[in-house]
Amino acid sequence: MLTLAQNTYREALLKKRALILSALRVDRGQDANERVAEEDQGTVAHEEFVSMRLNHLDCAQLRLIDEALDRLEAGDYGACLSCDEEIPHKRLNAIPWARYCVSCQEQLNGTPLREEHPYRLAS
Repeated sequence: MLTLAQNTYREALLKKRALILSALRVDRGQDANERVAEEDQGTVAHEEFVSMRLNHLDCAQLRLIDEALDRLEAGDYGACLSCDEEIPHKRLNAIPWARYCVSCQEQLNGTPLREEHPYRLAS
């Protein structure tokens, strides 16, 4: 059974997951059958590239969220995957899908964390 804090994290994870899934469903691309003027083809290609990159980042974040939900169910949520120390609640409140404590995340990134971007992925 999940604690009150764990339920709060679970709700935050599910809310973020739903938000990402709804954004992925939005049609961001140009209709494949629609003709594009030659002078607009570069812009359209760039927009498609940006859209694909955003979808890739969204899918990567979904994977991190699903992993966090799995850790919640397994009872391992909130423990750093590297050092097994507890991840501070302040970090989990900001990034509920965090897999590492700040110290271990900094070691993985090779640089100190000032603020973790929601799409920064730990390897």
